[in-house]
Amino acid sequence: MKNNSPPSVSFIIHSLYIHHNLRSLLPRNTLSLSLTLSTAMDPSKLVEFTPPVTGVPVAVSHNVYNVQTQAPVVWSTGLCDCMEDVENCCLTCWCPCITFGRIAELVDRGTISCGTAGSLYVIIAILTGCQWIDSWSYSSKLRSQYNLPESPCYGCCVHIWCERCALCRDYRELKNRGYDMTIGWQMNKERRCQVATQPPIMQRAMMR
Repeated sequence: MKNNSPPSVSFIIHSLYIHHNLRSLLPRNTLSLSLTLSTAMDPSKLVEFTPPVTGVPVAVSHNVYNVQTQAPVVWSTGLCDCMEDVENCCLTCWCPCITFGRIAELVDRGTISCGTAGSLYVIIAILTGCQWIDSWSYSSKLRSQYNLPESPCYGCCVHIWCERCALCRDYRELKNRGYDMTIGWQMNKERRCQVATQPPIMQRAMMR
């Protein structure tokens, strides 16, 4: 027969004493795990958990992702300002492959030469008539390098309908940024390095 008599007072006190000692010995993670398991077994035991108060102020930052976006830079000249550089306007009108080759060499930082890029431009134009795709891709690289906007509309549309105007604008943009379009990437790089290492005028006067 089962004994259904209630436990004695001494037994209850002894059990509480053992339980208290076990809680002091177990790490906090173990207690949290036991609380989670007991809650999963019996959802009625779910209680709201609050972090312990340590007395140390904690700063909460609501700006978790501080993303800074740079505003687009305006083109130095417009799409229809071809007459600002008459020489390049005439060159692009009759030989757009030369203008494209010079742009491609500077945009690609000398990876491709002016002659190679211009020759590919002519071959694509003869075989497919879709040379605007090549010029559009390099114009997109130029815009990405200098954070320039697509103006006055999408770049592909500009190069489909006004390819020579787009080439002239890209050419003038690089020229207005200090590049000599006739000497290629390597010479432009050496010239910029010389300017960067050249001492200021006041310093040179004091050295004399």
